[in-house]
Amino acid sequence: MRRREVLSLLGGAVVSWPHLAKAQYIDRLHEIGVLIPLAETDPDVPPRIANFEQGLRDLGWFKGRNILIHYRFAAQSDQLKVHARELALMQPDLVVAGTSMVASALLQEAATVPIVFVTSINPVAYGFVTALQRPGGNLTGFTNNIPSMGGKWLELLKAVAPNIARVAIMFNPETAPFSASHFIPTVEAAAASIAVQPFVVPVRSPTEIETAFAELGGPAQGLVIIPDTFMARHRALIIEQAARFKVPAIYPARYYAMEGGLMSCGADMLDLYRRTPSYVDRILRGSKPADLPVQAPSKVDLVINLRAAEALGLSVPRIVIARANEVIE
Repeated sequence: MRRREVLSLLGGAVVSWPHLAKAQYIDRLHEIGVLIPLAETDPDVPPRIANFEQGLRDLGWFKGRNILIHYRFAAQSDQLKVHARELALMQPDLVVAGTSMVASALLQEAATVPIVFVTSINPVAYGFVTALQRPGGNLTGFTNNIPSMGGKWLELLKAVAPNIARVAIMFNPETAPFSASHFIPTVEAAAASIAVQPFVVPVRSPTEIETAFAELGGPAQGLVIIPDTFMARHRALIIEQAARFKVPAIYPARYYAMEGGLMSCGADMLDLYRRTPSYVDRILRGSKPADLPVQAPSKVDLVINLRAAEALGLSVPRIVIARANEVIE
């Protein structure tokens, strides 16, 4: 090969190297972790993942091409720390936390990794952010906090079950401390205006759930389940007990009503999983969590299960049905 041809080839290689390096930087495989506080076999897991991955694709992120996702699932609270440590050891670019409890576990194990929480009732109280508009740290994300929700739950429950005189507020104080402290006062305030007596029912195990329902059963008793990972994990038992003891109940998430509960009203969880990739995208492209404000829910789901209502001997008013996003007949 002639000297001039060799120099020409070398020159072309030198010119192309910066472009190649830039392409590799843009197209490199980014790694993220996702920790969901439910069993992998939970029926609500596939739609959460589907919405999350669709949101990523909409923003140009494709599994195996420019992003690698490490999923972990925790059916029990003690699994959170184990999986959080696993994800931290992988040193991902970012971790997605399904709830506040997950974010807390990740923060202890992966304090230097950006964390995006899908939902948190009160991220300021948990210490995740210093302020909703300016998080100021390494975490940001979304909240399922709707200030008027406590009153809405009681309003709907009383409309569907007008004979109720007392309403239990059930939760696990170990897994929902800030959820309880936020929602209980709002439910109590709303109860005074509709002549319903609220009372708190803390439960920490399936046995305590069963005991609570045995004591709660009766035609004048109602039930409010507040957002709580523990309650979500044991929702099959809760729904079964509510049906067995004829207790009209309202739940905070769609899957309760879809799986046999009377009705649910709360932030659209699948929508939050669909929106979370917007922050994943921005952080992977260089934004800092400290500068990304915590976002409020944009959709509220009201689902009415008419089959459950019929089994309880209740007639759901047409005005309530008209307000529902979904009616199960």
